[in-house]
Amino acid sequence: MAQSDLKNTVETPVEGKVSALFPTYSRYPLNLVKGHGSWLWDDQGNRYLDFMSGLAVTNLGHAPEKVREKVKAQLDELWHVSNLFHIPQQEKAAKLLTEISCADVVFFCNSGAEANEAAIKLARRYHQKVKGNGRFEVITFEQSFHGRTLATLTATGQQKVKDGFLPLPAGFTTVPLHDMDALKAAIGPDTAAIMIEMVQAEGGVYPVEVSFVQELAALCKEQELLLIVDEVQTGMGRTGKWFAHEHYGIEPDIFTSAKGLASGLPAGAMLAKEYLREGFAPGSHASTFGGNPVVSASIIATLETMIEERIPERAEKMGRYLSDKLHEAFDNEPFVKAIRGMGLIIGIECEEAVAEIVTQGQKSKLLFVTAGPNVIRLLPNLKVNRDEIDQAVDTLVALIAAHTAKEENEL
Repeated sequence: MAQSDLKNTVETPVEGKVSALFPTYSRYPLNLVKGHGSWLWDDQGNRYLDFMSGLAVTNLGHAPEKVREKVKAQLDELWHVSNLFHIPQQEKAAKLLTEISCADVVFFCNSGAEANEAAIKLARRYHQKVKGNGRFEVITFEQSFHGRTLATLTATGQQKVKDGFLPLPAGFTTVPLHDMDALKAAIGPDTAAIMIEMVQAEGGVYPVEVSFVQELAALCKEQELLLIVDEVQTGMGRTGKWFAHEHYGIEPDIFTSAKGLASGLPAGAMLAKEYLREGFAPGSHASTFGGNPVVSASIIATLETMIEERIPERAEKMGRYLSDKLHEAFDNEPFVKAIRGMGLIIGIECEEAVAEIVTQGQKSKLLFVTAGPNVIRLLPNLKVNRDEIDQAVDTLVALIAAHTAKEENEL
């Protein structure tokens, strides 16, 4: 979540003292200490219905049993050896990912930003070392979000994340989404790849138009450009498919995953087609912690659970149910301008800023986040049930009614 969306919150000092942490986060005044399924508890014993899932991370709910047991078993055996050695758990995790996707090869890292950084590096190195054409530029889209490393924040199509970090790395061009003429005009002799999200999650929960994505994919093939799809938030079943690009009938050259990959342990992955294997030769890229035995055990257990319980299909079904309930509740509510999304990533666009509604939601024991100042973003876990959805929608109805009544009284 963008920090500018948390204007009414403050960093809570530890025991009344100034925190030893950098104040990079505007934190909510809650101390959450326990989680199970769709529920969280604070240190006062209050229970909250979680419709943010740690920002689309705890896709199987909090503390899923199979993942917990596999991680515990691995902790008793071996934690870390580095990637100078073969790691069987990592090999198995990669094999599972290729079996449920169109990818052939996987690189493991620790976060979505690192996965996107790896994708950018692979695109450049493939063109320069394999194709020998020297291409390096990556085209991205306005309102996109790709991470906070120097390269990925430069790729991001939102100026607010770039403030104070000049000079930015060269080699990135940003164009308006759905503007094919602008995209074609931006392609030049140095263009190596086009990078896109299927749903602009941080940018307001905007699904990209199918026709645009398909034309874009065709354009990449025609111009011999690599198509990179950022699936950090939309992957791992969140949209009702394993990866959101499956809704569009395309197969990207490279795509990335992170948030839901390891049920809360820090993990990222960059996945690619077989012909890109030689782009990352030995020594060309690395990660000390990426895919270590503990994290790989969590990835394996997460994937096995999702396969056994057909979690992407469940997410599609529950996503339809949640969307229908929201339309039923808000289609005649003037304060709500639009409801959009895909699967279990849903945005409710409102007439004005919603930060106060988020705060009031916490007081009503419902946790959710924003996607820009005016959009409520709902990210329940993918095993959420109908009763939990009904409760969340009922709470949102009451919150928005109270907010609009307050606004009217202040006029």
